[in-house]
Amino acid sequence: MSAWPIPTEPVVTPAALPPQPAPAKVKVLHVITRFWAGAGGNTLLSATGMDPDRYEVWVAGCPGGPLWDRAEAAGVRTVQVRRFSETLSPVDDLYVLVQLVRLIRAERFTVVHTHSAKGGFLGRIAAWLCRVPVIVHTFHGFSFHDFMGPLRRRAYLALERLVRPMTDGFLAVSPRVAREAVETRLAGPGRVGVVPSAVELDQIPSRPDPAVRAELGIPASAPVVGTVGRVDQQKSPLDFVRMAAAVARRRPDARFVMVGAGPLEDEVRAEAARLGVEVLLTGYRPDAPRIGASFDVFVISSLYEGLGRALTEALASGRPVVATAVNGVPDLVVPGATGLLAPARDPDALAEGVAWLLDHPEEGRRMGAQGRAGVLAVFSPVRMCHLIDQAYCRLLGLPAPAAPTVDLTRVGEPAPAAPTVDLTRVGEPAPAAPTVDLTRVGEPAPAGELGLGGPAPVVELTA
Repeated sequence: MSAWPIPTEPVVTPAALPPQPAPAKVKVLHVITRFWAGAGGNTLLSATGMDPDRYEVWVAGCPGGPLWDRAEAAGVRTVQVRRFSETLSPVDDLYVLVQLVRLIRAERFTVVHTHSAKGGFLGRIAAWLCRVPVIVHTFHGFSFHDFMGPLRRRAYLALERLVRPMTDGFLAVSPRVAREAVETRLAGPGRVGVVPSAVELDQIPSRPDPAVRAELGIPASAPVVGTVGRVDQQKSPLDFVRMAAAVARRRPDARFVMVGAGPLEDEVRAEAARLGVEVLLTGYRPDAPRIGASFDVFVISSLYEGLGRALTEALASGRPVVATAVNGVPDLVVPGATGLLAPARDPDALAEGVAWLLDHPEEGRRMGAQGRAGVLAVFSPVRMCHLIDQAYCRLLGLPAPAAPTVDLTRVGEPAPAAPTVDLTRVGEPAPAAPTVDLTRVGEPAPAGELGLGGPAPVVELTA
């Protein structure tokens, strides 16, 4: 990071001075495929949370979703690019690339920051063609996974590696996602900085709302096992149903809830009927965090998941979690500390974890409290934007921004007391009062700067 004196306090107010030229802002364009769901919510917070006196922020992506209006209301410039979609379509993708090149050339951005697979590929090529000074990519997850065909997986990897040399800085939403990016050669060693994907902590209740059970028709005494997320192939909702059937045989009093909508809803209902288990599908709920906060056990059955917004919100609400051990999930779900893990596509293992937590409610409560303490310490929008600001400043040679002074352990009310949790280690006890370097993978870094090939800040996860 650039070494430069901190500006001194002004002697007089700006209003008392002769007219002064406004300082030039850093112009940033975020390019994302779907401006909704987890990566979309992260990008919205990234765009709206930057200092408006220093940054002018734009977002470009495929049309649709509820976040465009929120971004515009917050002063973010938006461009919904026609024919931009997740699916591979050479003709449409070439059209989108041309539109992005035209936009970047017209607006002369200093930073292009890309997100997701398609947005990352097309956005980085467009920025490189336009000779944008700084190109940054965030790994929210990966376009490839173990449950796709080998030829398709190799093709996706080849496309991701093609744009690696065009990228000046890499960010990842968790340490294991960063590690996977390095191991699959999507980024070079020491080149990935970890920036936890923030959630709006003040929007997440810390205690169950008693009215939720009445709304859903669930008895007050029944244990509730639930999940929140899109009902699609990635989330593996049929494994949730099979887990529910296995748990119901051991705990007939348990109730099962799925919050979300998606293309597999009919298959979920059919599988539940076949197995003779009742699963309540609520469909899309704008108050999903409120519903999730009423679960006794929160389940993530995903086949692949960068980190998962629903997972972060579940821990922020103090829920014990049983989740599949995929991608960045084990960075948050530490067995015996914040929840339990199971292999992907193993509903019986999920059922074992759920049944154990139902049989050990006090241990589950303590795990939920520790998960909440860890999330409140790390996943605030203020902290995330500060780390992104550090990344931009480092790449541009600017002085480091002042550290935020917000108390990140109190959001609306005192956080539950909990011992220090090292969210980067699984299966072994953490040393007393650990510090966790959230910005580097593979080697320790000195305190002070973000690890994009250089020093990085140390964040203490203390309750």
